[in-house]
Amino acid sequence: MEQKETGMAAAESCGRVPVNKIIPFSAVDGPGNRTAIFLQGCNFDCRYCHNPETRNLCRSCGTCVEKCPKGALFFGEDKKVHFHPEKCCGCDTCIHVCPFGCSPRIRMMNAEEAFAEVKKQQPYIRGITVSGGECTLYPDFLQELFTIARKAGLGTLIDSNGTLNFEKYPELLAVTDGVMLDIKGWDLEDHLRVTGVSNEMVLKNAEYLAASGKLFEVRTVVVPELFDCEKTVRETARLAASHLAQGNIRYKIIAYRPMGVREAYSHYRVPDKAFLNGLADLARQEGMTDVLIV
Repeated sequence: MEQKETGMAAAESCGRVPVNKIIPFSAVDGPGNRTAIFLQGCNFDCRYCHNPETRNLCRSCGTCVEKCPKGALFFGEDKKVHFHPEKCCGCDTCIHVCPFGCSPRIRMMNAEEAFAEVKKQQPYIRGITVSGGECTLYPDFLQELFTIARKAGLGTLIDSNGTLNFEKYPELLAVTDGVMLDIKGWDLEDHLRVTGVSNEMVLKNAEYLAASGKLFEVRTVVVPELFDCEKTVRETARLAASHLAQGNIRYKIIAYRPMGVREAYSHYRVPDKAFLNGLADLARQEGMTDVLIV
């Protein structure tokens, strides 16, 4: 993990970050119609990750280059794998053959270049949402991008696993409308089982963001066999509800689904509606008024 994070920091120090994809129009990444930007790289290893190819940075081993049916991948003069997006047919062969579980289909972009893609959708979008991977691994990029977006009259949201200490980034929060925060397990043991990482900073951020009026949404992916879903929902709802005076906070309860999940972790049971409705009732009992089941 240290090697991965060092590589990410080096990428941002050059002014450019690895962009996995940009979805021009999204209705599920915040309020209204938005452009969603997904950055490559994550410091979690969630068992149920639905886009596991966004976790690691490409190591330029070249396995995907010879397998690409459209020649969209190639070695540059720097001996690294590069991507021609205009040639890509979206077959995902590169992802399937990668021995390191990552995607080579990234573009190194700075904030101005990323916003140039966003501008193509104006005036048909309400804002932008940056996700991942884990987008807060690149806080300087986020701050610069959001500053540009704000000047253009667009809203700004962060989709995060909560490991950046937001309290130390007041300038970033100043240009951020809100954070959509994942609570993947309340107890430390549960969170370690799901992600391999402690949730100490996640819970600290949940409290800080909620008290600051910057917690737009909390989300929990429900995997009954993997962690104590009832306790996680109850405690998360209790924390969020105690700060509703600072502004509305939505609780999105998301059913685990096996699509896109690594084969080793695709066997978990999809929770039924009765179980999900029960969790939603728990959240409401703790004072949450805006609860959404997905």
